[in-house]
Amino acid sequence: MSQSAAEHKSPRRSANRRALEQKILDAAEVVFAEHGFNGASLEAIAERAGLSKQNMLYYFPSKESLYRNVLKHILDLWIEKMALMEQAGDTPATMLENYIRGKLEISRVRPYGSKVFANEVISGATHLQDYLEQELLPQLEADLELVRGWIDSGDMDPVDPEHLFFTIWASTQTYADFSSQISLALGKSELDEEDFQRAGDFLTHVLLKGLGLKRD
Repeated sequence: MSQSAAEHKSPRRSANRRALEQKILDAAEVVFAEHGFNGASLEAIAERAGLSKQNMLYYFPSKESLYRNVLKHILDLWIEKMALMEQAGDTPATMLENYIRGKLEISRVRPYGSKVFANEVISGATHLQDYLEQELLPQLEADLELVRGWIDSGDMDPVDPEHLFFTIWASTQTYADFSSQISLALGKSELDEEDFQRAGDFLTHVLLKGLGLKRD
């Protein structure tokens, strides 16, 4: 094969590899969510991904490696998409509403990832400690500084910024982590897009009003 042909083929091979790795991660996300780290098996993950166990281990050499990558993937998504200072809008009300609805959207489209994360934190976050300290906490501190600035300038009521974020995280992630309970209470088999829209309407109304803000 000529050098030019090899160079042309390499990006395609890389794209195929990324697609296959994502397929494995998606399968692992579901299995870990349903069975936890200890209860999940590599055989079940490989079967769900449509691969042999041996083939899957070529990409992820152990169950722990696969588990860490699943956790990193969902947290990378949260940090990339959910930074408060990156939200569209030029007022605290708009930015916070977009933040709340964005968190709900991740709970809607990545419910299994949210459950894997919740189970890990409940178990003591032994696989996540370094990542939380190095990635999540700096992003949180930047968001806290933004909220403190709004409070200092009189743009919103003086509230505890840390507990504001804890409340938003808990109230949005519950629609993923406890979706079965919420579905049962609503008398339906599973939550749909309209349910998340209604949740967003309610949460933004209650939280913004509690912060002394009006929706734009």
